[in-house]
Amino acid sequence: MTSLDGTAARARLLELIKELAVVHGRVTLSSGKEADYYIDLRRITLHHEASALVGQVMLAMLDDAGIDFEAVGGLTLGADPVATAIMHVARSQGRAVDAAVVRKAQKAYGMQRQVEGPSVEGRRVVVLEDTSTTGASPLAAVEGMRKAGGQVQAVAVIVDRATGAQALIEEGTGVPYFAAFSKDELGLD
Repeated sequence: MTSLDGTAARARLLELIKELAVVHGRVTLSSGKEADYYIDLRRITLHHEASALVGQVMLAMLDDAGIDFEAVGGLTLGADPVATAIMHVARSQGRAVDAAVVRKAQKAYGMQRQVEGPSVEGRRVVVLEDTSTTGASPLAAVEGMRKAGGQVQAVAVIVDRATGAQALIEEGTGVPYFAAFSKDELGLD
């Protein structure tokens, strides 16, 4: 796929999210809360076309906000393909941005790491998630990154569900929260 300009990339990604990721019907979210829709962003982050758009849109959003970072990552599994997409798009632009995977808990064997990938110690990092309802996953990832010595600069998600996660994350971590899309942009209420 050839790279689209920022406006076209964002518009195309929004179109793909609406088409592929928004599932209507009563569902129970990982938080235990019920909703009338589900945003299955793995249908986007693991999609052959949308993945590159995720990287392009998320990287541009962070750059536009003036966030300076050397690595990205978050709690496995939702953040993993987002981090990889940003890493690949950054590389295509001649930039060095590493990806990291944050486990829910530190391993009890091997290297006994909670954060996998190139070391984040002493490095500026952005914590990622595909979407967040309660903020629990990004909060856990921020804690893991900080324990590993990462200097967390921001938390960024693809879609904000407008359920209070932003305030919780910003208050709980002291870093800004960014979302590429709001649920309103997806036509959800």
